[in-house]
Amino acid sequence: MTFKSHMQSALAQARAAATRGEVPVGAVLVAPDGDVLAQAGNQTRELSDPTAHAEILVIREAALKLGTERLSGCDLYVTLEPCPMCAAAISAARIARLYYGADDPKSGGVSTGPRIFSHPQAHHVPEVYDGIAAEESRALLQSFFAEKR
Repeated sequence: MTFKSHMQSALAQARAAATRGEVPVGAVLVAPDGDVLAQAGNQTRELSDPTAHAEILVIREAALKLGTERLSGCDLYVTLEPCPMCAAAISAARIARLYYGADDPKSGGVSTGPRIFSHPQAHHVPEVYDGIAAEESRALLQSFFAEKR
Protein backbone atom coordinates (compact mmCIF):
# COMPACT_ATOMS: atom_id res chain seq x y z
CA MET A 1 0.00 0.00 0.00
CA THR A 2 1.27 3.46 -0.90
CA PHE A 3 1.53 6.00 1.93
CA LYS A 4 -1.07 8.76 1.75
CA SER A 5 -1.00 11.66 4.17
CA HIS A 6 -4.33 12.83 5.55
CA MET A 7 -2.93 16.03 7.02
CA GLN A 8 -4.74 18.23 4.47
CA SER A 9 -8.04 16.75 5.67
CA ALA A 10 -7.01 17.43 9.27
CA LEU A 11 -6.21 21.02 8.31
CA ALA A 12 -9.65 21.36 6.69
CA GLN A 13 -11.20 20.20 9.97
CA ALA A 14 -9.06 22.75 11.85
CA ARG A 15 -10.20 25.55 9.56
CA ALA A 16 -13.83 24.52 10.06
CA ALA A 17 -13.29 24.56 13.83
CA ALA A 18 -11.91 28.11 13.60
CA THR A 19 -15.03 29.30 11.74
CA ARG A 20 -17.10 27.93 14.66
CA GLY A 21 -14.94 29.90 17.12
CA GLU A 22 -13.08 26.82 18.31
CA VAL A 23 -9.30 26.60 18.65
CA PRO A 24 -8.31 25.40 15.15
CA VAL A 25 -7.13 21.86 15.69
CA GLY A 26 -8.24 19.06 13.38
CA ALA A 27 -7.79 15.31 13.43
CA VAL A 28 -8.35 12.37 11.09
CA LEU A 29 -8.23 8.72 12.15
CA VAL A 30 -7.46 6.18 9.42
CA ALA A 31 -7.98 2.40 9.45
CA PRO A 32 -5.15 0.03 8.53
CA ASP A 33 -6.72 -0.43 5.06
CA GLY A 34 -6.57 3.34 4.45
CA ASP A 35 -10.26 4.09 4.97
CA VAL A 36 -11.02 7.23 6.97
CA LEU A 37 -12.85 6.16 10.12
CA ALA A 38 -13.45 9.60 11.62
CA GLN A 39 -12.52 13.26 11.27
CA ALA A 40 -13.26 16.21 13.51
CA GLY A 41 -12.16 19.60 14.70
CA ASN A 42 -12.16 20.81 18.28
CA GLN A 43 -15.65 21.17 19.77
CA THR A 44 -14.96 22.10 23.39
CA ARG A 45 -17.02 25.31 23.28
CA GLU A 46 -19.74 23.97 21.01
CA LEU A 47 -20.34 20.92 23.23
CA SER A 48 -19.45 22.62 26.54
CA ASP A 49 -17.06 19.72 27.04
CA PRO A 50 -13.43 20.30 28.00
CA THR A 51 -12.56 16.82 26.69
CA ALA A 52 -13.96 17.45 23.19
CA HIS A 53 -10.54 17.86 21.59
CA ALA A 54 -10.34 16.75 17.96
CA GLU A 55 -8.26 13.68 18.88
CA ILE A 56 -10.73 12.50 21.52
CA LEU A 57 -13.68 12.99 19.18
CA VAL A 58 -12.16 10.88 16.39
CA ILE A 59 -11.03 8.17 18.81
CA ARG A 60 -14.58 7.94 20.24
CA GLU A 61 -16.20 7.84 16.79
CA ALA A 62 -13.80 5.25 15.39
CA ALA A 63 -14.09 3.02 18.47
CA LEU A 64 -17.89 3.10 18.20
CA LYS A 65 -17.75 2.43 14.46
CA LEU A 66 -15.39 -0.55 14.93
CA GLY A 67 -17.07 -1.77 18.11
CA THR A 68 -13.81 -1.92 20.06
CA GLU A 69 -11.75 0.28 22.36
CA ARG A 70 -8.55 -0.88 20.64
CA LEU A 71 -7.66 0.92 17.43
CA SER A 72 -4.64 -1.24 16.67
CA GLY A 73 -3.05 -0.55 13.31
CA CYS A 74 -4.81 2.81 12.91
CA ASP A 75 -3.10 6.10 12.07
CA LEU A 76 -3.99 9.45 13.63
CA TYR A 77 -3.28 12.75 11.88
CA VAL A 78 -3.60 15.89 13.99
CA THR A 79 -2.60 19.46 13.23
CA LEU A 80 -1.13 20.20 16.67
CA GLU A 81 0.97 18.16 19.08
CA PRO A 82 -1.50 16.32 21.32
CA CYS A 83 -1.93 17.53 24.89
CA PRO A 84 -1.28 15.11 27.78
CA MET A 85 -4.96 14.07 27.93
CA CYS A 86 -5.05 13.25 24.22
CA ALA A 87 -1.65 11.52 24.30
CA ALA A 88 -2.89 9.26 27.11
CA ALA A 89 -6.02 8.46 25.08
CA ILE A 90 -3.89 7.68 22.01
CA SER A 91 -1.85 5.28 24.11
CA ALA A 92 -4.93 3.66 25.67
CA ALA A 93 -6.50 3.22 22.21
CA ARG A 94 -3.31 1.50 20.97
CA ILE A 95 -3.10 3.74 17.88
CA ALA A 96 -0.18 2.56 15.74
CA ARG A 97 1.09 5.82 14.28
CA LEU A 98 0.68 9.48 15.23
CA TYR A 99 1.38 12.17 12.64
CA TYR A 100 1.18 15.75 13.85
CA GLY A 101 1.89 19.22 12.55
CA ALA A 102 2.97 22.02 14.88
CA ASP A 103 4.70 21.51 18.21
CA ASP A 104 2.86 22.88 21.25
CA PRO A 105 5.46 24.19 23.71
CA LYS A 106 2.74 25.46 26.06
CA SER A 107 0.38 22.48 26.28
CA GLY A 108 1.96 19.59 24.38
CA GLY A 109 2.26 16.13 25.84
CA VAL A 110 4.35 14.27 23.27
CA SER A 111 7.65 16.02 22.49
CA THR A 112 7.23 18.80 25.06
CA GLY A 113 5.71 18.93 28.52
CA PRO A 114 5.23 15.60 30.29
CA ARG A 115 6.10 13.45 27.24
CA ILE A 116 3.41 10.88 27.96
CA PHE A 117 4.82 8.20 25.66
CA SER A 118 8.15 8.25 27.54
CA HIS A 119 6.55 7.29 30.86
CA PRO A 120 6.82 3.67 32.00
CA GLN A 121 3.06 3.84 32.68
CA ALA A 122 2.27 4.32 28.98
CA HIS A 123 0.31 1.24 27.94
CA HIS A 124 1.39 1.60 24.34
CA VAL A 125 3.78 3.86 22.47
CA PRO A 126 2.83 4.73 18.89
CA GLU A 127 5.29 5.58 16.18
CA VAL A 128 5.42 9.39 16.14
CA TYR A 129 6.04 11.57 13.10
CA ASP A 130 6.08 15.30 13.79
CA GLY A 131 6.37 18.39 11.65
CA ILE A 132 3.85 17.27 9.00
CA ALA A 133 2.49 20.53 7.48
CA ALA A 134 3.81 22.25 10.61
CA GLU A 135 4.06 25.72 9.11
CA GLU A 136 0.50 25.67 7.80
CA SER A 137 -0.78 24.35 11.14
CA ARG A 138 1.19 26.95 13.10
CA ALA A 139 0.04 29.80 10.83
CA LEU A 140 -3.60 28.79 11.25
CA LEU A 141 -3.26 28.84 15.05
CA GLN A 142 -1.35 32.12 15.09
CA SER A 143 -3.87 33.92 12.89
CA PHE A 144 -6.76 32.58 14.99
CA PHE A 145 -5.26 33.88 18.23
CA ALA A 146 -4.15 37.18 16.64
CA GLU A 147 -7.78 37.85 15.69
CA LYS A 148 -8.88 37.12 19.27
CA ARG A 149 -6.52 39.75 20.71
